Amino acid sequence: MRLLDRYLLRELLVPLGFCLWGFLLLWVSSDLFANLGELQKQGMVARDIADYYLVKLPEFLVLVLPIALLLAMLYALTNHARHQEITAIRAAGVSLWRIAVPYLGVGFLASLALFVVNEFWVPSTDERAKAISKRHQAPDPNVPGRNEYRNLFFDNTRDGRRWGVIGVYNFETGEMSGVVGVYPIEPDDSKPWELRADRARRIDGVWTFYNVVVFKAAANPTAPPVPVLQTNVLAVPEFSETPEEINSEIKIRDSMTLRAAKKADVPIKDLVNYLRLHPHPARSDRYWLYTKLEGRLAAPWTCVVVVLIAIPFGAAGGRRNVFVGVASSIVICFIYFVLLQVGLALGTSGRMPAWLAAWFPNLVFGLTGLWLTSRVR
Repeated sequence: MRLLDRYLLRELLVPLGFCLWGFLLLWVSSDLFANLGELQKQGMVARDIADYYLVKLPEFLVLVLPIALLLAMLYALTNHARHQEITAIRAAGVSLWRIAVPYLGVGFLASLALFVVNEFWVPSTDERAKAISKRHQAPDPNVPGRNEYRNLFFDNTRDGRRWGVIGVYNFETGEMSGVVGVYPIEPDDSKPWELRADRARRIDGVWTFYNVVVFKAAANPTAPPVPVLQTNVLAVPEFSETPEEINSEIKIRDSMTLRAAKKADVPIKDLVNYLRLHPHPARSDRYWLYTKLEGRLAAPWTCVVVVLIAIPFGAAGGRRNVFVGVASSIVICFIYFVLLQVGLALGTSGRMPAWLAAWFPNLVFGLTGLWLTSRVR
């Protein structure tokens, strides 16, 4: 690494650290001030509150990291421009694109970090935070446990199979209890009309049912189904649904019914698993699913886009006040947010292709940044 790169990185990472810590303290203090009474009603002590905000931290970082990077970039570049450092570096034969290399490296690494945090940590923050807030409360027998889902039913349209109604389903183990019924979505004489069991679990990749009765449609369409098999244990390797796919079905379905709720989005793997079970979803669901999937792929690269748009704004010559960077970052973030919301609205309604709706702000700002950088003299 050249001496110039180390200098530019140091001048960027210091304000970036201050921005991140500043936003973090502001968020924690404002949220604590607003919800302190409610947290105390739940019996939470200082340690519980610290654990609560520590668990919620990844969700906040996903939102604030691009903003902090933009503000730090504009601050650092504006400061360099005020002291004519950019002009001196370029006079020594170093192009603006070469100056941007360490910044682009930081943006790329920040995008990778954002992707990992958003996919593997953020989706579980809500449940973990709720568990912490209920540490000192007596468990309610009428409320499902942390890893339980009650009255589950779902369709596997890929294989034409319907499951339901399942009394209790365990997220962690994949075990089902209560009334377990599995039957074809479109019943015919070549398939069992229905399989009923008290309990089911997946063992070595095979669904195993306990206390099973298998029914078949009677020859007379008006007659009730006829039991053709009754056994204590029945393994059915033909049932290809995995617990991971079932978990994804639950998360996606809940997310669809709570589209306007402020909750963590489902990760890419759950969207893909859902589409495996439903390769041909309804049109409105298809628009929502694919726009959401493309949005999950596009979101982390906001950090790279931030670098591209900050370079021409911050590196332009002139003796400007460093607080110009603050004002510029506010305007840029506002425009980006508006474009993002417009794109997602058009994508989920089917008025714009899903990939374009999700990547629209990144394309607009990224291409604009490249064009403006090429015009900097």
